[in-house]
Amino acid sequence: MPRYFGQAPHRHGSEPSAGVLLVNLGTPGGPDKRSVRRYLAQFLSDPRIVELPGKLWKPILHGVILRVRPARSAALYAKIWTPEGSPLQTGMATLSTRVQEALKVQRPGPIQVRYAMRYGEPAIGKVLREMAASGVRRLLVLPLFPQYSGTTTASVFDAVGAELSRWRWVPELRFVADYPTEVRYIEALARSVEAYWQRHGRAQRLLLSYHGIPEKYFRKGDPYFCQCQATARRLRERLDLSEDELIVSFQSRVGRQSWLKPYTEAVLQSLPGEGVRHVQVLCPGFSIDCLETLEEIALTNHARFLRAGGERFDYIPALNSGDDHVAALAELILRQGQGWAEFDPAWDAGRASAQQIASRARYEHVRGEPR
Repeated sequence: MPRYFGQAPHRHGSEPSAGVLLVNLGTPGGPDKRSVRRYLAQFLSDPRIVELPGKLWKPILHGVILRVRPARSAALYAKIWTPEGSPLQTGMATLSTRVQEALKVQRPGPIQVRYAMRYGEPAIGKVLREMAASGVRRLLVLPLFPQYSGTTTASVFDAVGAELSRWRWVPELRFVADYPTEVRYIEALARSVEAYWQRHGRAQRLLLSYHGIPEKYFRKGDPYFCQCQATARRLRERLDLSEDELIVSFQSRVGRQSWLKPYTEAVLQSLPGEGVRHVQVLCPGFSIDCLETLEEIALTNHARFLRAGGERFDYIPALNSGDDHVAALAELILRQGQGWAEFDPAWDAGRASAQQIASRARYEHVRGEPR
């Protein structure tokens, strides 16, 4: 018989609240081989990531990849680890706190903001159960991947659905699929670039480097490539740059199959030969700085560009928990939460408390006993 998670015993008259769950990809618990192996095993076992039959993929994953890759990846994580821990972990914690504060200023109702990781900790299921235990009855899930892909956003949806399928009392649910051309998001990106230009000057090229996906996923209907181009087009227009001045590439390619092109490393190696000695790189698909930005771009590809003859390479940080990013996410959340009582600007604590007392009294009258 199935076993369902539930709030037992349910208390009539308890204050319900809305919840906002911010989700990012994930990070190992530490920059060591064992932690990285555990993280990679979960990540690479997701059929959204590797679309191969299990009987073909599992021997490769456990027999080859998880024997070799953890040590190499752990060394890379060690380069970016901070005394506080993973940059992605600490960045998500700060961002969720700041979004909570921004929403509280604009909406007096009970709205909880939490964060979770698709892989690693804090796990989506654990955080959702904690939110339910604290009274969340309406749930808005916001994956922090501006450009939709089956490998990211859809995987979050899978995890949320798998968790809720085991619940006795499922909350009202809303899910944000993407926001590649949201005005406040584009504005946040543009202002981050302009602020960098004011402090450090302007390069000959602004390169937007997105995480890649296998090309066959795009051919099968994944909209990621198109949404990356849409973000680039809006940012190009906002910054008043030409197609030559703002260019697009894709990073983090793994394996031998063809991924979305052009590849970031190939672009950076070719630019000096075209007379480009100074390049600035922005990664619009990463909401928080992580291994792929701090190590792969700011360190490895920085060195690659200089070896190819470049003279200056600048990495423009992710939006992280900056004011413009917080404002953009808060606006998106408020719009998505319209119609829910907790998102009503006129929400009244006294009236809500009176309704809870009345609900409890009705229950006790019907039951003939307090509960």
